[in-house]
Parts: sequence; structure tokens; C-alpha cells
Amino acid sequence: MTSKNYHYFIVTKKPRSVLTVNPGRLCYMTTQKYNAQQETTKHPKTLSVHAFDSFTNIPKDVEISCLEELSLEDAQLLLAVPDDTERLSMFSDQPAFQAARSLSVGTAVTVKEDGKNLRGVIRYIGKRREPPYPDPISGTYYGVELQVKKQVSYLFISDITEPERIDFDTTPPEDYTNLDVNSMVEVILGKRNSYGIIRWIGKLPGREETMAGLELDLGVSDGTFKGTRFFRCPNKRALFVKLSSCHPDSRFHGSADDHKQEIGENLEVVPPISAEQIDHLLIGRMKGIQGHCNSCYMDAALFSLFSCSSALDSMLFKTTTSQDAPIQRTLLRDIVIPLRSKGFVECRHVMKLRQLLQKHGYSRSFTTEEKDPEEFLIVVMHHILALEPLLKSAAGKVQESYCYQIFLDQNHSLVLPTVQQLLEHSFHNAGLKLAEVPSCLILQMPRFGKKFKMFDKIIPSLELDITDLLSEGPQQCIMCGHLAVEECADCFKDPTFNLTGFKIFCHKCSTQVHSHPKRRSHQPTRLEIPKGYMGRSIPQTLIRDRLELYAVLCIETSHYVSFVKYGPNSHDWIFFDSMADRQEMDGFNIPEVHLCPEVGTYLEMSPAELANQVPRDMKGVAKRLFCDAYMYLYQSTSMCLYR
Repeated sequence: MTSKNYHYFIVTKKPRSVLTVNPGRLCYMTTQKYNAQQETTKHPKTLSVHAFDSFTNIPKDVEISCLEELSLEDAQLLLAVPDDTERLSMFSDQPAFQAARSLSVGTAVTVKEDGKNLRGVIRYIGKRREPPYPDPISGTYYGVELQVKKQVSYLFISDITEPERIDFDTTPPEDYTNLDVNSMVEVILGKRNSYGIIRWIGKLPGREETMAGLELDLGVSDGTFKGTRFFRCPNKRALFVKLSSCHPDSRFHGSADDHKQEIGENLEVVPPISAEQIDHLLIGRMKGIQGHCNSCYMDAALFSLFSCSSALDSMLFKTTTSQDAPIQRTLLRDIVIPLRSKGFVECRHVMKLRQLLQKHGYSRSFTTEEKDPEEFLIVVMHHILALEPLLKSAAGKVQESYCYQIFLDQNHSLVLPTVQQLLEHSFHNAGLKLAEVPSCLILQMPRFGKKFKMFDKIIPSLELDITDLLSEGPQQCIMCGHLAVEECADCFKDPTFNLTGFKIFCHKCSTQVHSHPKRRSHQPTRLEIPKGYMGRSIPQTLIRDRLELYAVLCIETSHYVSFVKYGPNSHDWIFFDSMADRQEMDGFNIPEVHLCPEVGTYLEMSPAELANQVPRDMKGVAKRLFCDAYMYLYQSTSMCLYR
């Protein structure tokens, strides 16, 4: 049941209209009834809601002033707390409640049981039973394996007295008072350092301390606190903490001070352009990176990597040799910082970078000839910065690379593929697995040269589910959801199954599937199961490893352009062309960045609708994204933020 079907509320104060409903009680109503009530009454004073755990299930008219709306996740978390007073108390302490929302499987915690504080590890997060009729949802519980017991105890969030992951190191660093909005910081969450950007500083209702609103890799909201918005960021990326808990990002300070002096004494680190800054900072003519002399491959690559994403920011600060330091300094000081702070980079700065690359012998034609983006990226990441490879594949032994070229066999059945399908088919064909979750994944589409492309259209996958592509880790049987122990390569292309996803089974389902006469000749192989999961079941709601799309490079008639996903909404797309126009009198190129929300419209279509779209009739620049994609850039939000 999703939040689209229902609205959830918590009663924050005693209603006058219904004396039997206490503060802290959870309520709900269908979205259909909610919308109907809003349409019939302009300013309704009450809502007709059902109380959870009600014996009568009779709707009650509760004053809107006594209700606060909840997300589905928050409602499930609070529903596990059995006492109304305790539930309201937990909800009222929003900083602690939001931090608790970030708990995940594997987190070390301290819990209170029988009056004692016991240490343990979270092994499961989810429901214990189906919701009792007619309630639409049940509570979220934490299965904690206690160190003094072998069994798993099922607890609700208030039992967890000290989640070590949210036990912030509150020792004020000497220079924490110098932190300001847009400062890059780290906070210590138990044994894990989390990195992010300060988006807001101030006082929160009910808190005396100075608080900081962070955008980081894993948060709990979109910048709102108790229904009030303090800043904007993608959902589940915001977290409010004490300012005194924030330390300057150690990766760009301390031991790296000497290197920082090499790349610029007074250099200010500028974060990627946010969704709120796009309109006034990046949209228009003479915006983005100005092209010059066959530079479009580099312009499009740099814009895609650094304008709105921090996926590869580590390469800007990584210690390098004195010979290559000028290249890194030019990339950071003359290209990335102006792009993010002013929205524009002059062509002379890109030419300077090309000249430095040529001068150091990486290529004799960097200043004159057109190249492919991957050639430029490999030179910078591998030869100059010795950056750790972004992709580690496992096929008997670990193979490391920075970009992955998708190859398909001649017998594939794909007609209008998604990027997810292309990656899975390529890995299946090559017998590859990922050795670990990449912080950034750069995929080259199946096309050869600048003229031949294998597919007329490719559907962008906004998310890549790579759970089944990993060589290690628990995986779920595609039939029953229990722990998978076998994979069948022969079933991968069987039309009986879904066109997406590797075909993995538990022992029981594998036996049943391969009892069919058509599949008796199949030869399933054993999966590598982590020792901690041998002989035990896994949660039905296993957390999936996903990467999100943040940019696409396209090529048409030897010219590269870029699409960038700049915000969380489906229509948050911009299009960049470093040579959109040309000033004939002076002979310089005019770069342009413009919004292209039409891309989102096409992404919302079904595959059948997309297949019927005639490229030349597609609105705006959408045709170029679907028909001319050359390289897709994905990032892991949990691993790449200023890593």
C-alpha cells in the first residue's frame, strides 16, 4: 500500500470534537475522500479520519489544527510504538526522530530491555505481521541481534536508546565557528563518517542550540522540519544536526593542507549548482562552457561531470605529482569553480587544459583534433590523477576500469531497450559481476564510431538496480523472495520470465522451475552467499543497491552535447551545447544551456508509446536524448557525495 492511496496523520493536541481520540493517535483517510473533501469545501476545518487500532472503524471528524500529516515511512515507524503519549513524545523530538529514520540493517545500536542497556546489531527492518483489517499499513519494527542472546529481538524505535550511527561526536572542533552555509563538512555517525554540505544554519522550534541543515548522502527529509521548509534538497538527503557536531571536511583540510596550497592558497570550494540556482545561474546564452576548435567532447564531458554533481569531486583534490599539479589546478580553479559560481567558463580555460595535456605528452593532438569523451576521461583519471577505478568487475578475477562499454551478442532480442536491460544483457553475455558498488558508473552505449548505432532509440533508466549484478551479497529469489542460492544463465533470455533482471532462485523454486521439460537441460550455478547469511532467511524488504542517472552525453554528426538531471522531479532536465551559435563578426562560439522539461514527459510514457514516437516529431531536444545517446553517467548517492 503506498502513500498515493492514503493520507496519514498524527493527532498533536486534544480535539474538541472527538473526546475519545488522544494526542499521539495515528489516523488515516483515503486519498479519494481527502481530495473530495478539499473540492467540496474551500477551507475545511475538519477531516473525516479513521483512527488506527479502532474497534468500530467509524470515521471521526477531527479539527485540522489538531492534525499533522505524515509520510508513509513516518507513519509506519510511529505505528509500531504502542502508547499514544510515547509516540507523540518521539515525534515531537524531530532531530532525534529524523536521525533515527536513517538507521539501516547492519547498524550497531544500544537497546533497553528489562531495564538494562544491551548492545546489538540491526538485522531486519520491516513489518512483523500483515496490517489488521481494515488498517492499510502495519508498524515498522527493528529486528536486533543482541550480543548476549542468539535470537533476534523485535523492537520499536523507542527501545533503541543509543543508535551508534546517530551518536554524533559533539566535541566542537577549534574552527567549527568558521563554518557557514555551503561549507563542506563531515559528521560522525557512530563508526561512520558522513560527508555533506551545510545548506542552512539557525534555530529550530523547541531547540536552543544552533542547528545546521545538511544535504548529505543519506538523510531523512527534503529540508523540512515539522512541516516548515528551511531549505530544499532531494528527498531523504537532508538531516538537521547541531552545528557543533559538524567538522570541516577532513579530506580537504588537515593533512591535505600542503596540497591545497599547491592548487590555490585562498581557494574556496564551491558545491555543485543546486536546483534552486539553476534558473538564475545557468540558464541562457553564454552559459556553461564555451566551445573552441573541436572541443565539444571535452566541454560536454566536463559540464556533465561537474555542473550539478559531486560524483567525481575527489579527483579535484587528490594529491598528484608536481608535473601534473598544473593540470589539476587548471581543472579546479579555471573550469569547475567558475562553472559552479558564475555559470560560465571561457573557451581559453578549456584550451589551456588541452595545451597542458598535450604538453605533458598524453596526446599530440589534444588542441586540434576531435576525440571521444572516454579518451579524455581515462587520461585525466588514470594517467594524471591515478584515481581509483570507478568500476571493478569480477569474472574469476577483479578487472578494473573507468568506463564500461556495453556489448551485445548477435542473438539478443532487444528492440527498444532500457539502459537497465542493456547493462544486464552485456554482463550476462560477458559473464561479468560487479566486485563492489561503484561510486560512479560511466556506461558507453552499443554503437561503433560516430555513424553506426545498434538501436534507433534507447530508453533512459533513471535508476539502475545493480543488486543482482554484485558478485557478493544476499539476493532474493525472483519467485518467492527468500534467499537465492542459484543463478541460471539459460533462464536469462527465457520469454517466460521478465525481460529485466538476472534469474536467481532459492533451491526449492529452482527445482520447480527446472522440472519443466523445456528447462531440464539448463545448468544453474551456485551463488556466493556471505557467511553471515548461510542457513538463515533474509527480510522480504531487502534493501536494493541502486544508482541514479545524473547526465547523458549525446552525439550527432560528430558533435557532442549534454543532458543533465539537475533535480529530483521527473521534468528537472537541462540541455547544454557548447557551440549552440556563433558570433560571425568575432568568430567565437556561443554556448547555451536551456531547460528541457519535455524529456520528463517522454520518460513518463510506456514503452509502446515511445516506440510509436517519430524522432523528427518529438518535442524540443528530446529526440537527441533518446536517439543519440553516447554515454550515460550514474552515481551512488550513498558512496559518492564528496568522497
